Amino acid sequence: MIFSRIAGTGSYVPGAPVTNDDLVARGIDTSDEWIRERTGIRARHFAEEGVTTSKLGAEAARRALDAAGMKPADIDLVIVATTTPDMVFPSTACLVQHELGMPSGAAAFDMQAVCSGFVYALTIADKFIRSGSNKRVLVIGAETVSRILDWSDRTTCVLFGDGAGAVVLEADEVPGIMATTLHADGSHSDILSVPGQIANGVVTGSPFIRMDGQAVFKFAVRVLADAAHEVLTRAALPVDQLDWMIPHQANIRIMLATAKRLGVSEDHVIVTVDRHGNTSSASVPLALDAAVREGRVKRGQTVLLEGVGGGFTWGAALIRY
Repeated sequence: MIFSRIAGTGSYVPGAPVTNDDLVARGIDTSDEWIRERTGIRARHFAEEGVTTSKLGAEAARRALDAAGMKPADIDLVIVATTTPDMVFPSTACLVQHELGMPSGAAAFDMQAVCSGFVYALTIADKFIRSGSNKRVLVIGAETVSRILDWSDRTTCVLFGDGAGAVVLEADEVPGIMATTLHADGSHSDILSVPGQIANGVVTGSPFIRMDGQAVFKFAVRVLADAAHEVLTRAALPVDQLDWMIPHQANIRIMLATAKRLGVSEDHVIVTVDRHGNTSSASVPLALDAAVREGRVKRGQTVLLEGVGGGFTWGAALIRY
């Protein structure tokens, strides 16, 4: 049988860290204490003018390729999970393909599932490889969320940051992706959305993130725990044999509440939200790459990846790294 495994990871964040105090200095009505206590966030990164989602994604991809010992020409499919594409079309994946100097022919497309996007994209890539149609897939989560923030809304603008994370997924005889699950429920679209659109040359509706924080918290903890149980059951892996949990880095309270519900101790949860903020589809691969490079996640260990985002969408992937 054909399986898939992660051959390399990479990540990239633009510019210098922007601390909570820096946001206060910019005139946002908040404080370092208010943000840290409610979210765990201490800093985030913002892309400068002209630094696009595709450029962030391409840099993370280069680092993942280097870690895998591969070149762009070795890749036969590019999937980019993003909520903030460079343009309406072509896809950000096509732009990343060009940025990397990949030869023409390899397929490329975007995946839009907001903060669950990377888990969705990884699951799709796994299916492509298992089908035998592809051998090496570049899976990227990349965002410039700062460009859809309402800076007068302190309940959302302090939460997000820009960045990208990537993995190279390749065919193998031993399963690296042990189990996955994906879900969606559009009836909850009103509690987290960017309800604007381009029509007749103008933006109609709001082009900014709108969120009901309490509703998101309750929904996220429940579905993340349920998705985790699903993949652990499918892989026949008891929770006490799980080495690491890498949830979507949105809010420390959501992450720790989910871990508690699963019976996972806090010291087995990878946390990077304090330094990156919520980077939407980039948050899981950013955290994974940080954990790998810091020596926490090691080859042979089991890792639970989870995401939940507007849509609502949610999902999980259990991997043996």
